[in-house]
Amino acid sequence: MRLLGLIGGMSWENTLDYYRTINEMVNQRLGEWNSAKILLYSVNFEEILPLQNKDEWIKIADIMIDICKKLEAADCSAIVICSNSMHKIADEVERNISIPLIHVVDEAALVIKSEKINTVGLLGTKFTMEGGYYAEKITEKYGLTVFLPNQEERNYIHDSIYNEFARGTFLNHTKHKFLKIIGNLKQQGAQGIILGCTEIPMLIKQDDVDVILFDTLKIHLKAAVNFMLS
Repeated sequence: MRLLGLIGGMSWENTLDYYRTINEMVNQRLGEWNSAKILLYSVNFEEILPLQNKDEWIKIADIMIDICKKLEAADCSAIVICSNSMHKIADEVERNISIPLIHVVDEAALVIKSEKINTVGLLGTKFTMEGGYYAEKITEKYGLTVFLPNQEERNYIHDSIYNEFARGTFLNHTKHKFLKIIGNLKQQGAQGIILGCTEIPMLIKQDDVDVILFDTLKIHLKAAVNFMLS
């Protein structure tokens, strides 16, 4: 089994799910007492969020590259960044390390393509929905059409992620609003919905909707486990 480096803490709530899920997947594959070989570097999000809000992504990239190099020096075979939003600087990180970065956008797009659909809606933080790196990569590299919620809906989703989900709060009225937003994306023509924030699957389940959901947490970690055990 290869040693995997995880960069978490953005937020620590979703990092718990990364750690739990990857161990569950390894155990399902190998059985007995097998669990994942992981080194976890968990950041203090209080130091990261202000940089995101000020659009200082170069500084964030420098922080992530430094962490990746430490994990690389500790003999990790690949890196997983436990956040969709932080993949805004993933290309810069990849250029500065010599081990693979398991990229959530690429992995999500490959799964979407396997479902034989070509239009999807995207939910996530403002950085994910409006940053370009997610929708543009899926469109340009994989030929998919991406629909975004309107501006008011994007603001609501972003605020819910940071003020509720990242703090472990999941409210029924928030769920109803998200379901309405998903319905609006479906009306635009979305055949599937990318849950482009790893906390959203804690709120919205496949049984709640009649359109296919792409849980980026599970997609990301399935790819990571495949790499670890290959």
